Amino acid sequence: MASLFDAKKLILAPQAGVTDHVFRQLCIEQGAQLTYTEMVSAKALSYGNAKTQGLLSLAPNETSVVVQIFGHEPQTMAQEAQMLEERLGDTIFAIDINMGCPAKKISSKGDGAALMKDPDLAFAIIKAVSSAVSIPVTVKFRRGFELDHETAPEFAQLAEQAGASAVAVHGRYAQQFYRGSACWDVIARVKEAVSIPVVGNGDVVDGPSAKALFDQTSCDAIMIGRGAQGNPWIFREIQTYLATGEIISRPTPREKMDMAIRHAYLLREHEGNYLARMRKHAMWYVAGLPGASVYRRAFNDAVTFEDFKQIFNEAANYAEKVQESIQES
Repeated sequence: MASLFDAKKLILAPQAGVTDHVFRQLCIEQGAQLTYTEMVSAKALSYGNAKTQGLLSLAPNETSVVVQIFGHEPQTMAQEAQMLEERLGDTIFAIDINMGCPAKKISSKGDGAALMKDPDLAFAIIKAVSSAVSIPVTVKFRRGFELDHETAPEFAQLAEQAGASAVAVHGRYAQQFYRGSACWDVIARVKEAVSIPVVGNGDVVDGPSAKALFDQTSCDAIMIGRGAQGNPWIFREIQTYLATGEIISRPTPREKMDMAIRHAYLLREHEGNYLARMRKHAMWYVAGLPGASVYRRAFNDAVTFEDFKQIFNEAANYAEKVQESIQES
């Protein structure tokens, strides 16, 4: 499977409450070569939960997607993986098993990163899922669960032996959550430990950091998570930098706000209760703009698309005025 990521080097990471099909659509337009769904509960899928089913909606430009599932019951995970392959057909690139989510509501139930503490169960899950489907099965995990107890290289070997076609490694311990810096050296150690492709994840925020991760780890692809929040352009920027070494101009405040308005519009059109989700994205879009704190407070009172549109336009207009004032002085 050495060629699994040959044409899919820049990947949008799975992020709960963030990577819905609307956000994935915008990132694909800006150069994301592969996208992951939000993590999907295999148990909820088995119950036919409507909200969970909604997480499987695809973007209109999404021809290849990885569905990330989580759970701790091998049989249920395998059954639902098989269902996903049948349901999505040629559109599903792979099934990813979440063994890295550090959230307490996930790990406290034995799911996500908690599986790094139970290698036997993790092996059984990967084995069951990979045996149930014909598409690749990948596993995403962290440097280790407990601080200063690195287990990722051995865990990657376990995943490979159980039938995984690739692994993705986030360079933090689960107990770190997102604090501190991601350790890229562990990604290199995982790369040396296995023969399957390795995806590097953690602290990629621009072209130079993406190239540095590739250079330092020899990973096969990189996964961008928080760096894409409010910034779908990051994929275009990285593509250009990797190809030419050029750092292209960041979008202007007006371009950012136009994207934010479109984002809000698409969410309104395709999501029933979209306000809470759009407020989250809106905070990221205005980050770094003059007066951002004022707009963040205004978003909390926004209840319609027109409210969001007005705030975004005000933010763009004010940023332009500030820029003009700076240039005149």
